Amino acid sequence: MRKNNIAVLLLVLLVGMALGAYFSTPAERNVAGGGGDRSGYSGTVHKGTPGDRPGTSEASGEHARVIRVIDGDTIEVLMEDGRTEKVRYIGVDTPERGRPFYHEATDFNRKLVGGREVVLVRDVSERDRYGRLLRYVYVGDVFVNAELVREGYAMPLTIPPDVSKADEFVRLAREAREAGRGLWGR
Repeated sequence: MRKNNIAVLLLVLLVGMALGAYFSTPAERNVAGGGGDRSGYSGTVHKGTPGDRPGTSEASGEHARVIRVIDGDTIEVLMEDGRTEKVRYIGVDTPERGRPFYHEATDFNRKLVGGREVVLVRDVSERDRYGRLLRYVYVGDVFVNAELVREGYAMPLTIPPDVSKADEFVRLAREAREAGRGLWGR
């Protein structure tokens, strides 16, 4: 009987955590690893000097061509050296497959980057726990990570040590919510 009570208690705690993550606001999720992180970030800092801290699309970075849009915050690219890489956008989170607004976020990302040349700029971490590159992504003068948040297709997801644009993403999400853009208009 005691084992059943413990199992029920654990189940109630897990359901409560999941509901809290689902119904929390972007600002409430803007804590290290909070809000039911599905991003794949490992939080591992790779040795060496930190990558560029982007201020504009002119920041030095790796050039690549987008060959597939996987979802709203992940793409597959062909690097200049001929290898293919999956790239997870730093600092943002879009709905996963099967969740409301998944298709809209994926389609918006496809319109921004599909088939285009991009510049990939590292913050601190090189890869997430799934082996994807972690990058800020630019198409010309458009900062893709920020544009997804600005238009209401993504929410901030701040995971140290990759935090150089966290404040900007939180501000853009607040503005999108107040203006009723994207997922905030539903």
